[in-house]
Amino acid sequence: QVQLVESGGGLVQPGGSLRLSCAASGSIISIKSMGWYRQAPGKQREFVAVITSGGRTRYADSVKGRFTISRDNAENTVYLQMISLKPEDTALYYCNAGLLVKGLGYTPLDYWGQGTQVTVSS
Repeated sequence: QVQLVESGGGLVQPGGSLRLSCAASGSIISIKSMGWYRQAPGKQREFVAVITSGGRTRYADSVKGRFTISRDNAENTVYLQMISLKPEDTALYYCNAGLLVKGLGYTPLDYWGQGTQVTVSS
């Protein structure tokens, strides 16, 4: 009924850049927030960044100044521009969205994408 599809991951050298995208589709009435989480091997999933429907943003301390989250409300898409990438940024990056979905009530529901791999290595 609802899908979040990420793209843009890959292999990049330390200091390089990548831009992740996540498009939401389906019977969506509105999107309350969209964000990114990541999970490195052997570690728990952690928060990276979030952007609200009003455009307010919040970042994990580890990515402040290097990552920028943005969204295109018309396209139901969120982006994560990553620069100055470090090996410790290597992880599976997941898109997350709080969505109001047609026929599923009036409380935003939490949806996740399948993840896109980011590997930072020389």
